[in-house]
Amino acid sequence: MAVAAELLEILVCPNDRAAVTYIESEQVIVCSTCGYRYPVRDDIPVMLIDEAEKPPVPRKPAARKPARKPAPRAKRSGSGR
Repeated sequence: MAVAAELLEILVCPNDRAAVTYIESEQVIVCSTCGYRYPVRDDIPVMLIDEAEKPPVPRKPAARKPARKPAPRAKRSGSGR
């Protein structure tokens, strides 16, 4: 037995109210926008944010170190202009 089609038609993500997709082979319901994955246990969707598997947080690229400033040039002693 699977999740009822009538139920899947009315389900939305409790996190952001977006459409969800049922992946029967994995027994999860996945939000199309936030990516939260809600488990399905005994053909019953567990649509609780606390029970959802959150998507991995994207890693920010490492900050670049600022380029080194060239050493100041020594002033020439000269004609004094």
